[in-house]
Amino acid sequence: MEPDNCTRISEFVLLGLSEEPDLQPLLFGLFLSMYLITVLGNLLIVLAVSSDSHLHTPMYFFLANLSFVDICFTTTTVPKMLVNIQTQDKVITYGGCITQMYFFLLFGVLDDFLLTVMAYDRFVAICHPLHYTVIMHPRLCGLLVLVSWIMCVLNSLVESLMALQLSFCTDLEIPQFFCELNQMVQLACSDNFLNIMVMYFLVGLLGGGPLAGIIYSYYRIVSSIYRMSSAQGKYKAFSTCASHLSVVSLFYCTGLGVYLSSAVTHSSHSSATASVMYTVVTPMLNPFVYSLRNKDIKRALKRFCDI
Repeated sequence: MEPDNCTRISEFVLLGLSEEPDLQPLLFGLFLSMYLITVLGNLLIVLAVSSDSHLHTPMYFFLANLSFVDICFTTTTVPKMLVNIQTQDKVITYGGCITQMYFFLLFGVLDDFLLTVMAYDRFVAICHPLHYTVIMHPRLCGLLVLVSWIMCVLNSLVESLMALQLSFCTDLEIPQFFCELNQMVQLACSDNFLNIMVMYFLVGLLGGGPLAGIIYSYYRIVSSIYRMSSAQGKYKAFSTCASHLSVVSLFYCTGLGVYLSSAVTHSSHSSATASVMYTVVTPMLNPFVYSLRNKDIKRALKRFCDI
């Protein structure tokens, strides 16, 4: 094959979740509903936190940032999939694919970082309650979010620039409903060894590092709660981090489930279906997890809706 045929590509084909024509209207309606619920639910959280002065605390500041990132994360993939279903055209341009991959990595990893920052916030609140306001001052909160953004932007930039160096041949079908880095690297007909090494290194560093921070924070939290003498105090302390723990479990369990299922079954269809869990379902459920058992959020939402 001539070199030109391996480098001059203009588009990829996103195979999506199903090629059955009868299922397309159902998929369109289902994902449109989930996308609207995700955007509306997370937007309400952002507006409630920003409009209620009682929620201008570090915990809700991080929650508002997480909700904003969840909107962006879902918007990176779902609208394009809806357009593909509606137009029955599965093509995405090369530039569009790289751009989608960049923002998918950015907001996906940023979700992880924000969950880690929120775990640290709960650690300080429960283990050092008397020094909480001194430690978690507004400048530190802003700095933690800023550093998270910088780290994630740099990670996405490195991964995207390395993907641009890859050459592709005739097999340009991506067995997903979005441009996933791993799938793109596997399609390359040029040497992708360095891309794979860097990808796994960054996954270990930026995925394993935050996870280790969350586990350590909750180890200290559980130890602190265990030492409390009052049952009421234990319940109150645990209830303040129950929502966050639920969201962390959703995020990591669905993410790990995707890669474990793809490793076990080796089925691209199963992998694409499992990807729906962490790309669409988890961001959709987050507002419900944080609002159903949180009286402050419920009160703020009620006030906002009454305006």
